[in-house]
Amino acid sequence: MSDRKEIEVLLPPEVAYDEFARYRALLDAAGLQPGQADFVHLKRRSIDARGRQPLVRLRADVWLTPPPRDIFGPWFHYPDVSEAKRTVLIVGAGPAGLFAALRAIELGIKPIVVERGKDVRTRRRDLAALNKEHIVNPDSNYCFGEGGAGTYSDGKLYTRSTKRGDIQRILRILVQHGATPEILVDAHPHIGTNKLPLVVAALRDSVRQAGGEVRFDTRVTDLILEQQHLRGIVTAAGETIEADGVVLATGHSARDIYELLHRRGVLIEAKPFALGVRVEHPQALIDQAQYRRTDRGQLPAASYSLVHQTQWKGKQRGVFSFCMCPGGFIVPAATSPGEVVVNGMSPSRRDSRFANSGIVAAIELEDMDLAQHGPLAGLRLQQEIEQRACTLAGNTQLAPAQRLGDFLKNKVSPELLETSYQPGLVPVRMDDVLGAGLAERLRQGFRDFGKKIPGYATNAAQIVGVESRTSSPVRIPRDRDTLQHPEIKGLFPCGEGAGYAGGIVSAAMDGERCAEAMATLV
Repeated sequence: MSDRKEIEVLLPPEVAYDEFARYRALLDAAGLQPGQADFVHLKRRSIDARGRQPLVRLRADVWLTPPPRDIFGPWFHYPDVSEAKRTVLIVGAGPAGLFAALRAIELGIKPIVVERGKDVRTRRRDLAALNKEHIVNPDSNYCFGEGGAGTYSDGKLYTRSTKRGDIQRILRILVQHGATPEILVDAHPHIGTNKLPLVVAALRDSVRQAGGEVRFDTRVTDLILEQQHLRGIVTAAGETIEADGVVLATGHSARDIYELLHRRGVLIEAKPFALGVRVEHPQALIDQAQYRRTDRGQLPAASYSLVHQTQWKGKQRGVFSFCMCPGGFIVPAATSPGEVVVNGMSPSRRDSRFANSGIVAAIELEDMDLAQHGPLAGLRLQQEIEQRACTLAGNTQLAPAQRLGDFLKNKVSPELLETSYQPGLVPVRMDDVLGAGLAERLRQGFRDFGKKIPGYATNAAQIVGVESRTSSPVRIPRDRDTLQHPEIKGLFPCGEGAGYAGGIVSAAMDGERCAEAMATLV
């Protein structure tokens, strides 16, 4: 008889989310009685809401003998690289940068991580000033600072990038640094913005304990370029830092870095992205529609994923939901004064009364003014709409908003709904913010989504603008095999800011790949 039985079952939520009842159900499925199994290891949990009543699909291993030690961790050990002969300079302490640093340590290379923003604890004060006093610190906000944009704006770990690296390895590193082990199990894992800062701080501590460096309040202002070879960087304080290679992992909102690269003649390219609004519903409305029951009970706050192909002036563009945050909040994500940007986040319990999601339309190269702005055309389009949103809403961090039913009828909302967006909302005709074409595409999308989710496209919801930082509007090119810039030796463009990732896990995997590439080539 095998030491392990693989089990897959469909259970009611009341059983699946009750630890004792779940244990008995898995033993029953294995044909065993309590005491006959040494350990039950839950491997996968997902919700099947296609039938009349939602069910939870579980996959588990039932061990008849003690299981292998590697189920429990720790899985990773980091050697001392304080005296290492090779160094890598990593610009940005988001997931791409931190995971690049840890992988470099495993490969015997000393990482020097520079981050323009502050550590996670100090960063909170600037977020409070942004929410309460409408003060935007260009170096410390929801996008910039230790952990990057994901630290205080959600912590969703779902990715479709299964061919870019070992997803389970990334999740295990996060668990080893304090994330809940449930992220190894859930089909759509999520740490939560209230827990992620502690995980990020633990990742930083691992880098430092192994002899690496992490420096905050260190903004890059120039490059040390010698005969098409990047030797290092110059900081705002005038310090020069050199290394054997540079991993550029600055995130999708470091516009000054794109400007710097363009000014110094480093090849960059305009890239398609997406732009739109946040839509906010009562979470109970989404739960009712998705689970078909008035009380979701032990089920998690329901989410959704929607897409529709739109036509406007003979051009087809996709409109889709992005970064859906069940039981979450809308937050201000501006990185400079004079602009309004919104994003979404959820705490680990996802227990807010609100559900929000980005609803965005694809922006292709032909939608940008490439003739005037060249590779920065998408960035300029973002800025134009973000600045207009700020102006129309009163030149603070108040956000322009409109009830969804009113938006579909193209009328200003006389009053708005209660919102999770702490700075506050201003009734605005969103066509004036977005422009006619983008607004019309979003209307077509919302009308289609209203057919798929009862009550979705009504005045029970409102839209808040603008959701513009979906991904980088610029790509920093790199060789497919070496991951090095095609013209600049020693430069390894990495993560979301370079155009090669789309979330925490994919950015972390790309950071690891860049560290490996640097170790091989430099």
